[in-house]
Amino acid sequence: MNGLRVYTKPKDSGLSGEARVYFSRRGNGPFYRWLYEEIGGRWHVSRVIAPDFSAQLLSVASWKAVPVSLQTKLGEHYFE
Repeated sequence: MNGLRVYTKPKDSGLSGEARVYFSRRGNGPFYRWLYEEIGGRWHVSRVIAPDFSAQLLSVASWKAVPVSLQTKLGEHYFE
């Protein structure tokens, strides 16, 4: 997954209940939002198209900190 970056929102951003939200981007492509659904135990992905989205509010996530189930989904999503 060449050029893939995964992001999270900083803990001190004041946004509660979003601990299972990640963002991804490959190269100069679009951002995607990954939300974990506790009840179904699945990751849902949506393309970020909001004009008020600010990537400056995100922090780069360590690959080791990304849940294994999300790593799998990212591999499927960005299949080369």
